[in-house]
This record gives sequence, structure tokens and C-alpha cells, in this order.
Amino acid sequence: MKLDNKRVIVTGGAAGVGKELVKQLLKKGAYVSALDINEKNLKNLKTELNDDKLFIYKVDVSNDNNIENFKKDYFKDQPCIDVLINNAGIIQPFIDISELDINIIEKVMNVNFYGPLKLIKAFINELKERNEAYILNVSSMGGFFPFPGQSVYGASKAALSLLTEGLYSELLNTNVKVSLVLPGAMATDIVKNSDIEIKESNSKEIKMLSASEAADKIIKVIEKNKFKLYLGNDSKFMNFMYKLNAKAAIKLINKLMKK
Repeated sequence: MKLDNKRVIVTGGAAGVGKELVKQLLKKGAYVSALDINEKNLKNLKTELNDDKLFIYKVDVSNDNNIENFKKDYFKDQPCIDVLINNAGIIQPFIDISELDINIIEKVMNVNFYGPLKLIKAFINELKERNEAYILNVSSMGGFFPFPGQSVYGASKAALSLLTEGLYSELLNTNVKVSLVLPGAMATDIVKNSDIEIKESNSKEIKMLSASEAADKIIKVIEKNKFKLYLGNDSKFMNFMYKLNAKAAIKLINKLMKK
């Protein structure tokens, strides 16, 4: 897909990879609607980029009323939708399921799984009306590989991954293309934006992909219509290890994370 003059929605668009997606999509000539729960970051984004093709919306993707109202506002500003990028996501505190509050569990599932699902359902009919349309969901390495203290986060991303693959199957013979991205460690503010604190560990020694590089690779997925991308060397490596020997891979990451 060529993105020039396409109408693109990006969730989590005011920070991290989402912000880089917005910037790079604008450079390619797209009309970009950036959704984020952080209104201050959205306004700063609009001021910084100062682009008439950028539209900002304060939206909590876990809130049904927010999604319903956003759809109404969106079609007041835009004649159509060509691309939906579900990028927004949060992690959980690094604790075991036995210690995890049920409200946090529900929040993680609502943001990471139900949010993308409900946005897809909100716009799927309009996407089907286009001659060419796209849905891209950003899952996680944690969605195919279990990380210590992130079991619910992983479950939410695993659900998103299988949802994406199911959607790909359902839309296979339509004009709507579907892609799944599974990033590894990225240099973003997801910890801060998730409103949690973590202890320092040697996991910080893992080389992280920059938000700019990640966004560039994600956009190329859409341009080249690639079904699935393991984003980052760590994601590629752990995918290989997990398929080769799941038990050994789990023991390895537990050892690394506990250092």
C-alpha cells in the first residue's frame, strides 16, 4: 500500500513508537489521526509537528463511550478510513498472578485486547468499503513467550495475536489486509505510561530497538503487505528458541530476568 493521502488512525500516538509512527506517516503524505489518553502529550505533538494533516483525539481505548464518541468525531473530520494501527498498550507490575490485583488485570486486558478489538469492530465496515484498506495490530514478544511477572500482559498480547491471525483468515479474500507485529524490547516510555515501578535488573543490558527504527519497520510491513513481523533481534531469537525448546527458553529468560 502506498500511504500518500491515506487516512490513518494510530492509537497510542502521542508517545514512543506511536509518536514516531505519526511523524513518519505524515512525512509519507498520509492524513494521521493520533489517539492517546494523555491530552497534554497530544497537544504537544500537534504543536511540535504543526501539520494540517495531523488530527488529535483524547481517547481511552478501554472505554466504550470514548470509542463510540471518537468514531462520531472522526467522521466529522475525515471522509473515510484506510488504515487502522492498534499500537496502544500497557504492561502490568512485575509481580506474579497471585499478587496481581483484579482491577489491574482487567485494565491490562481492556487496553491491550478489548481496545483493539472494539476499534476494529467500530471501523471494519467502513474499511471494507475502501478499494484498499489495512489493519495492523502491535502485539509483543510477550504474546508468544512467557516473561516472569508479566503473565497477564502476555495473555492480553497473545489474545491480540490470535485475534489478528483470525482476522487475517476472515478477511483473506477481501480488500482489507491484516498484519501482526511482535516487537521485542524497545526504548519507549511504556513503563512510565503504564503507571508502574520496576526494580533495576540486568534485563536493561538487552539492546533495545529505538522507537524511530521500530516505526520505520512497522510502516514497511504495511507498504509491503507482510503478514507477520518479529520486530527486533531479541524477538526473532526468542521465537526461534521457544520453538526449538520451550522449557530451555523459559529457564533462560527466568535466569536473565532475576539477575
